[in-house]
Amino acid sequence: MRCALAMALMFASVISARTASAQGLRDRFSIIGTSNDADTGTASVERRDQVLASLPMKRLTPDAQQRIMAIASSPTIFRQLPTQAISCDREMFLFIARNPEVLVGMWDLMGVTQVQTQRVAPYQLDASDGSGTHCRVDLVYGDPQLHIYVADGYYDGKLVPKSIDGRGVFVFRSSYATSASGETTVTGTLDCFVQLDSLGADLIARTLSGFIGRSADNNFIETARFVSQISEASRRNPQSMIDLANRLPQVPRETQQQFVEVIKHVNRRQHELVQASRQPRTATAATADHR
Repeated sequence: MRCALAMALMFASVISARTASAQGLRDRFSIIGTSNDADTGTASVERRDQVLASLPMKRLTPDAQQRIMAIASSPTIFRQLPTQAISCDREMFLFIARNPEVLVGMWDLMGVTQVQTQRVAPYQLDASDGSGTHCRVDLVYGDPQLHIYVADGYYDGKLVPKSIDGRGVFVFRSSYATSASGETTVTGTLDCFVQLDSLGADLIARTLSGFIGRSADNNFIETARFVSQISEASRRNPQSMIDLANRLPQVPRETQQQFVEVIKHVNRRQHELVQASRQPRTATAATADHR
């Protein structure tokens, strides 16, 4: 079960960074984003078929197509995690979606995870959870509305007599809406296809799929909240966030510097929104004074 759980949460929590990790960091930020804890994911065959039919296969490499279909056509577990709508700067959201090691670095810095990550290529990340789960995650496709990740991994921890191999496809869709005040709401859905090689692990995963799914749901909810908090902290306290970015472990210096620039951009946009909101009031006041 441990292996199945870790594989099912591989992207949503970057391997098995538990809900407590995101929750602990959320408490430290003391800023709560918006999401619906009552939502639960779904695992319908109809939804699975819809996701597969909607993939932009013609825009993927032949290798990516083959890897995706080998997993998604016969998964041990399929689940669509609960849709999340959060207040978050669009640029910040996309940066974190493409650089999840930034999240892990924050959790590591604050002592709430044992996950280790290493960027091995521009779109490839190695990760391990410190308890026997190891995987390589590839971003095989990405645009502002859609990211597709393919992961290969194994579990060789204490709970199994021999290593169990597994793999997953994670389809992450996002849309953006801007309010009259200029605030951006990002709505995201994550569809997970997980496949295990071991017959025993396969049977356990299917038997406990409800529990595994609820764990993934909770982790996705908390991680979404955390991303919202990062964006909000960048708006309100950019210097503290910049200091944090420059100290992140497990994050290459180049990525740290990119993160710093994103923080600055988020803060600058916030200032522009504030200034824009003040201009109508100033103009009205000036007209009243003139009269």
